[in-house]
Parts: sequence; C-alpha cells; structure tokens
Amino acid sequence: MYDEPIIGLSEVRRAVQAMLDQAMKEPERPVAIAVVDANGRLVEFVRMDHCRLIPQQIAFKKAYTAAIMRSDSKLVGERFQNMGRSLSEFGDPNLLGFQGAVVVERQSDQIFLGAIGISGLTAEEDEALARLGVKAMGL
Repeated sequence: MYDEPIIGLSEVRRAVQAMLDQAMKEPERPVAIAVVDANGRLVEFVRMDHCRLIPQQIAFKKAYTAAIMRSDSKLVGERFQNMGRSLSEFGDPNLLGFQGAVVVERQSDQIFLGAIGISGLTAEEDEALARLGVKAMGL
C-alpha cells in the first residue's frame, strides 16, 4: 500500500483567497486562477468578473503543464525552446510553456503536490501572483 500526499482543499482555498485579495486591488485587470494536483487534475478554478475566455483556458494549461512536467511553466518553455523542440510534439493540447505557473511542493521533504497557474496579467505578474498563492499555503 502507498500513502501519497495530496494537495489539500484548505491549503488551496487559502492560496486562492490570498491571490484574489491581491488581484482585486486592480479589478480592471481580471485574472483566472487554476490550481491542480500532482497529476494535473483541477482542484480549484476561479476567475474574476469580466475575465475573458482565453486567460481562463491559459491559466489551466499553465498549471497543468507545471504539474505534468514538475517544473515552473516558464522553465518548461525555455527548456524546450533551447532544445529546438516544441511541447506540441507530445500530442497533449493542454501543454503550454508560457510563464505564469509554479509548482507546489511541501518544503519539509520536497514532496511535489501540484501547481498554480495564473493568466490575465503580464507573464511576470502572473508568476508573482502564483508564488504568493504558494506562500499562502504555508507548506
């Protein structure tokens, strides 16, 4: 029998609330937030009012990519670009190498739990907001 740590809903909700609190300081710049587990399955998704469809789709794809590849989405994109390869070669339409998703790990033992993806701001701002969410989890 295996005991596999999972990302908890209480931690996810703390993260989402912290990210929304920050993002709502600029309501005219709506974001979408996706949190996925270690297998890329959606745990929680929220979008601010008036968030367009594309950022909603991209937030999930960023988080999914970070989870499946076990690496921040920016690093995944850079790694494949440096190799002259494309994520599309995997045949998975949810893989996307854009900055804005970060991995979620339990710091005490480096256990991988999932990822947070953000879309709607600049790539750097998306990533910073995702990092705020990871910090709010208190892992």
